[in-house]
Amino acid sequence: MTKQKQMMLRKQMAPYEHSDTKNSIRQILNTFLPFFLLWYLAYESLSYSYWLTLVFATVAAGFLTRIFIIFHDCCHYSFFKSRKANKILGSISGILTLFPYYQWQHSHSVHHATSGNLDKRGTGDIWVLTVEEYVSAPLWLKISYRIYRNPFVMFILGPIYVFLITNRFNRKEAKKKERMNTYMTNIVIVFIIALLCYTIGWQSFLLVQVPIFMISGAFGIWLFYVQHTFEDSYFEEDEHWEYVKAAVEGSSYYKLPKALQWITGNIGYHHVHHLSPRVPNYKLEAAHNHSEPLQNVPTITLMTSLRSLKFRLWDEKEKQFVGFKEVKKLMKLKRMTFQTKQQN
Repeated sequence: MTKQKQMMLRKQMAPYEHSDTKNSIRQILNTFLPFFLLWYLAYESLSYSYWLTLVFATVAAGFLTRIFIIFHDCCHYSFFKSRKANKILGSISGILTLFPYYQWQHSHSVHHATSGNLDKRGTGDIWVLTVEEYVSAPLWLKISYRIYRNPFVMFILGPIYVFLITNRFNRKEAKKKERMNTYMTNIVIVFIIALLCYTIGWQSFLLVQVPIFMISGAFGIWLFYVQHTFEDSYFEEDEHWEYVKAAVEGSSYYKLPKALQWITGNIGYHHVHHLSPRVPNYKLEAAHNHSEPLQNVPTITLMTSLRSLKFRLWDEKEKQFVGFKEVKKLMKLKRMTFQTKQQN
């Protein structure tokens, strides 16, 4: 992709980089209100059938995912024109999703600035090793990496670790504003949990909140994972890394059914979002449809996205993700070659 084409792509995003207050308010109403209603219905259904509770909780988890997308837009200052309004709504939605606003805003900004950069991995992204790094790694690191990349650990234990542990503490370099926001978010979360446990009982609270938390958490991590982990993704060393190429080639277009596209706030148009984070979620589809070069970006569907579960390591030579089996074959071939050379 030439520099001229990259500049053209950035310019094509400009008309969509402005929020629409009416659309934003409409999205607040059709997201937050259904979530609270579904939470209440899930609680009320406890006296009838827990299966019914799980139905309400599952749908509520979808709306909580949508609330996170609004939180996500607020972190990019793209949901409202006013920065103050973004910070206020972002902090409120951060409490509901268990994400301190300023803390996540920082890590996610780093993710956007370094996505696909092999020399700047480690902040706000999924842990990825290259084939060479894995092959030369000590045994303890190989085991740690395999545990981390296990689907059960990533999508089931992952939400517990991310939301209940890492999000609760400040990074060492955090400034006072970020630290205070994290403390206040934690205090309000504890207060809300205590209030609900006191009014409806801790058993009822857990029976409703735990499935909502686990389903939305697993779904959220899956979305983040699959949008950057597909066969022909984009990873380059810093000297060759390019922002636009990382956005267009290293972020997928996750083509979802309309219902899932709506509940996930169009985040499947992830290539558009990485190309221009200032585009609010409700304009991502239009930005994609009105840009011809974006019609040829990596596209995955619900079925094809399942293949990403076998992708474990980035092969720098072949420029694609591979699984542990392919690496095992490569290591075996290298051993055989080495033994042959010794014998000769």
